[in-house]
Amino acid sequence: MKEGKPSFTAEGTVALRYAEWLVPEKERMCHDPLAKDFVPTKFRIIGKSRLLAKIALWGVERLVPGMVGLIVGRTRYIDDYLKVRIEEGIEQMVILGAGYDSRAYRFDKLKGKVAVFEVDFPATQRVKMEKVKRIFGSLPDNVVYVPVDFDEKKLGAGLFESGYDVNLKTLFIWEGVTPYLTAEAVDETLAFVAQNSGEGSSIIFDYILQSALDGTYKRKQVHRIRKAWERIAQPLTSESFGFGIEDGTIEEFLTQRGFRQVVDTSGEHFESAYFKGPNDNLRVWHTVYATVAPQAQP
Repeated sequence: MKEGKPSFTAEGTVALRYAEWLVPEKERMCHDPLAKDFVPTKFRIIGKSRLLAKIALWGVERLVPGMVGLIVGRTRYIDDYLKVRIEEGIEQMVILGAGYDSRAYRFDKLKGKVAVFEVDFPATQRVKMEKVKRIFGSLPDNVVYVPVDFDEKKLGAGLFESGYDVNLKTLFIWEGVTPYLTAEAVDETLAFVAQNSGEGSSIIFDYILQSALDGTYKRKQVHRIRKAWERIAQPLTSESFGFGIEDGTIEEFLTQRGFRQVVDTSGEHFESAYFKGPNDNLRVWHTVYATVAPQAQP
């Protein structure tokens, strides 16, 4: 991310949600009608031509196999989980690395009932806020924007300064972020959630298998993903593409960090539930949700 510039990954992600919105309604995997308003102009221009849009999506799949399915699949999955948590009565929602996430604005049941904290890098958040004001005329009353440059401020400091309440039942959404972090940063965030959330709070996030980072996952598609990342960003290694989890260890990993009721879902679930077809490209990507375990009484 360049200093003072919005996140490239945030722009790319919303562009793929926009492309999915252009698909006929009955064929969509996820439905984000606000993606067209958040997407950068260059992508909106491409989207005006069905042919150009198809070519662009083909190019993305050639460059990073499985990326389109990953983005729209995890958006749908997290949306479905959010609906469940709303019905269960969440009182706060925190979106970590919010980018151009539109859930605070497109889920009517959040409005006026659930405080939403959007945490993001300041440059990206400034652009996001300008877009929100242009779309709705003003910033929503129930959304609190928490600019956090993690080199300068901790997550907890930013949230507490913004009115976050540790006693409320909270959902943390952490989408498309963990692979870019260090293990220490992941631990720090999970520790905050586990130690500063009300009863019944939970978190949902996606992660990549460690075997895809260290090269031991041998399928051809994963090799292509690694090569693509080397071309467009930096080498896909455990040192640079920061964080992965060993296959089959996520329950133990989260239990040790203060969570319970862990439900782990691989990209293969997206294939069977949404795409109805086999695709090895998604197998190294997982989405997991878990509930914060009750704090031990002193």
